Amino acid sequence: MTEMMKQIALASRPDGAPTPANFRLEELPVPTPAAGEVLVRVHYMSLDPYMRGRMDDSKSYAASLQVGGKMEGGSVGEIIASNAEGFEVGEFVMGGFGWATHAAVPAVGLAKVDPNAAPITYSLGVLGMPGFTGWFGLMEYGKPKSGETLVVAAATGPVGSMVGQIAKSLGLRVIGIAGGPEKCKMAVEHFGFDECIDHYAYATASELNEALQAACPKGIDIYFENVGGKVLEAVLPLMNQYGRIPICGMIAWYNAGGLGADASQKGLTGPKLWRTILVNFLSVNGFIISNHWDRLGEFHKTVGPMIANGSVAVQEDITEGLENAPDAFIKLLTGGNTGKAMVKVI
Repeated sequence: MTEMMKQIALASRPDGAPTPANFRLEELPVPTPAAGEVLVRVHYMSLDPYMRGRMDDSKSYAASLQVGGKMEGGSVGEIIASNAEGFEVGEFVMGGFGWATHAAVPAVGLAKVDPNAAPITYSLGVLGMPGFTGWFGLMEYGKPKSGETLVVAAATGPVGSMVGQIAKSLGLRVIGIAGGPEKCKMAVEHFGFDECIDHYAYATASELNEALQAACPKGIDIYFENVGGKVLEAVLPLMNQYGRIPICGMIAWYNAGGLGADASQKGLTGPKLWRTILVNFLSVNGFIISNHWDRLGEFHKTVGPMIANGSVAVQEDITEGLENAPDAFIKLLTGGNTGKAMVKVI
């Protein structure tokens, strides 16, 4: 009897926010690994905002998903068959296995994961792409200095929480922005932020700007941008001269399609944006973390001990069952997760 696996495919392209109808759960035979490949049984898969952009048929830094194709994403799992030298059955690896229970993939490019060193979920979150994104963007483009003020939105997410905690360890004043009082409480009590502002409590960017002024009496030196929308509009007028803005995402605009490229909504016009950058001599750097994997070892060497001694805290939001991945992903895009969003596949 043929062993079967499950995967989730893109059933249709979303028009605005994704709905369950845009996804399809499929059942098909478990593949056999070819020469140089391994067969992985997936244990956990990551849910990340960038996946929303892949669902659109628009030009970006990576190819769009094809309708009918498997949803893509990072996962960690156990090798259950191997045709690749140096990769043994029973070892755990992390790679782009997609939204599926199994995957046969080339061993080249896979990262081995030691389940005895740390929980395997860490390879998808605090020690994986999101945590690395936060650390790299802050250190490379934020150029933090003790005594400065940093603001980061989505403060309890895996990127924002890493940014805030590293900045605190370097002597900065750290202000988070999050959705809801519970997340704000977590940012302060669990992650050690100085303050956290609930953006749900402010209907407009101008109201949020007033709250930020009170929290940042000396202005803002670094804004780690991962949200866009009214948060960006509220922050910009408070940026100090020679401030720095690393940009890794803009989740508030993703459901607008085309990666939310129209920044004119909600009052953020091109002239206003560029004039603010000009007169305040701001450094604005967009980056895609997949271009910087050569720095991953440095990140692990720096942050690994901080996780081990508890100076960097971890928060995970794990959904049970592959079939529940679409609902968890939709919730992620509206800020419904608390911590790194993942799905426990088995």
